Amino acid sequence: MSKEKVLVEVSARHAHLSEQDLETLFGKGYKLTPKKELSQPGQFACEEKITIKGSRGEMKMSVLGPTRKSTQIELSLTDARTVGVAAMIRESGDIANGIVIAGPCGEIEIKEGVIAAKRHIHMTKKDAEYYGVENGQIVSVKVETPERTTTFGDTVVRVSDSYALAMHIDTDEANAAGVSGSAMGEIIL
Repeated sequence: MSKEKVLVEVSARHAHLSEQDLETLFGKGYKLTPKKELSQPGQFACEEKITIKGSRGEMKMSVLGPTRKSTQIELSLTDARTVGVAAMIRESGDIANGIVIAGPCGEIEIKEGVIAAKRHIHMTKKDAEYYGVENGQIVSVKVETPERTTTFGDTVVRVSDSYALAMHIDTDEANAAGVSGSAMGEIIL
């Protein structure tokens, strides 16, 4: 029996900032300005932008809120090559490599926190039961598009009741599969 498909969203380059780094970049006591709610509960895109500076160039990117314990920059591998920084494919929170970040009120250099996010599926415990998967399990997801049906292997399942059901891929992966914005995918165990 085939299960319902899951939403597959494209996650473009973005930054998660710690409270301390937010204040260095935007000023003491600064608070993020929500622009748009995201699919994950409590997460939002912000009006604020930062600039990252690598050995080959600079790139502006959006900030996502709320603030986090540690600053993290999420890039596609193409973005990383463009600015000249090594970005390891890792799960969010498993941070590596550093970069210079500039805001309107200051600049910081982080020693770690630049990643190309490993493709993943957010789901609740109830969702995990329905699909027959566990937190940390690696699955494949088949995404059918008119011209580039693609099966994404090495997709990590992330389970928490604070999540909403959605798979996240970066812009390189979306372009390879012909996905613009979002699509639907079938989990393959």
